[in-house]
Amino acid sequence: MRPLTRAAAFAVGAVAGYLADARYADPRRGHPVAVFGGAATRLERRMWRDDRATGAAYTTLCVGAVAAGAVALERTAGRRPLGRAALAAAATWTVLGGTSLTREARTIGRALAAGDLPAARERLPHLCGRDPSALDGQQIARAVVESVAENTADAVVNALAWGALAGTPGLLAFRAVNTLDAMVGHRSPRHARFGWASARLDDVAGWPGARLTALLTVAAAPQPRTAWRVWRRDGSAHPSPNAGQAESAFAGAVGVRLGGTLQYGERVEHRPVLGAELRPVTVDDIERACALSRRVGALALGTTVAGHVLLRSLLRRGRA
Repeated sequence: MRPLTRAAAFAVGAVAGYLADARYADPRRGHPVAVFGGAATRLERRMWRDDRATGAAYTTLCVGAVAAGAVALERTAGRRPLGRAALAAAATWTVLGGTSLTREARTIGRALAAGDLPAARERLPHLCGRDPSALDGQQIARAVVESVAENTADAVVNALAWGALAGTPGLLAFRAVNTLDAMVGHRSPRHARFGWASARLDDVAGWPGARLTALLTVAAAPQPRTAWRVWRRDGSAHPSPNAGQAESAFAGAVGVRLGGTLQYGERVEHRPVLGAELRPVTVDDIERACALSRRVGALALGTTVAGHVLLRSLLRRGRA
C-alpha cells in the first residue's frame, strides 16, 4: 500500500479536524488560540508605543513566530504520513470556530424566542462587540445574523482557504493574524497607531476568503439569484473591505435586510443598508443563518481539500 502523499495527508487531516470541530466545538480550557492571545497580550505590554512602526514589529513577531513554529512542526511530522495528517487535524480543529459560532447564535435565538430579552442582551457580547443595553429583540436578532455571516468568513472559510494555499502553516498563521486584529486592530485611542499593521494585515489576509465565502453562500442559498444580486450590488458598500462581502451575500441568501446604525460602546457607526428591499430580520432568521453557515462551511472544506490537492499537483509538475 502506497503511503499518503503530503497533499493527501493534509486533506485527511483537514477533514478530521473539521469533524472534530463539528462534534466537540472549541475546548473550554487550554485552547491554543487563547494561549497565543495571552502571550501576545504580554508582549504588547512590553512593546507598546504610540506609533505604527512598533506595531508593525509587534505584528511581525507574533505572526512570524506562529508561522515559523508551524513550518518546523510540519517538517518534523512530515517524515511520517500519519504524523502530517495528525498535525493538520489538530491545526484545523484549533483554527475553526464554526460550531461555537452557531451554538452561541442559537443560545441567543432561544432566549429571544422565549421573550427573555435580558438574557439575550447578556449573551450578545459573547458573539460580537456591540453594546446590547439599548437593543430591542429585533436589533439583537439582526446583530446575531450579521455576526454569523461575518464570522463564517473569519472563523471558517478564511482559515480553510489559507490551508488550501499553504497547508498547516497557512491555517495557523491566518488564525494568528485574525486574533491580533481582534486584540489590537480596532479603532481605540491606544491602538489607533499601534494596531494599524495588524488591522491592515487582516484585511489583506481576509480578502480571498471573504470573496470565497460570498460565492459559497450564493451556492448554498435557497434563492441563489437574490443572494448573487445583493452581494454584487451591496458587497462593496460596507466600510470593511471584507465583512460586507459575507454580510451582503447572507442578506440575500436569508432574504433579510442587514446593516444600518450600530453602536460599539461609546462609538456609533452608520453603515449602509444591505438588501434594502428585503424584509427586516426576525428571530427565526437566526436559525436560517446558522443552517446556512454550516452549509457554507461544508462547501469550504470540500473546496479546501480539492484546492490543496490540485495546487500540490501543479507544483510537483512544475518542479518536474
